[in-house]
Amino acid sequence: MSVLSYLIPISLILGGVGLLFFIYTVKSDQYDDPDGNAQRILNGDWDDHPKP
Repeated sequence: MSVLSYLIPISLILGGVGLLFFIYTVKSDQYDDPDGNAQRILNGDWDDHPKP
């Protein structure tokens, strides 16, 4: 039972660090790709018909 007194705070700290890192990446616009969709629609590599 004493192991839980160590594991619970460690897991909460690691979860908080992960959440802060995620919030940082969202605020620094790392997930925005406005030109990517425009380029992918013109790319012929991903056709609906596979090559034989």
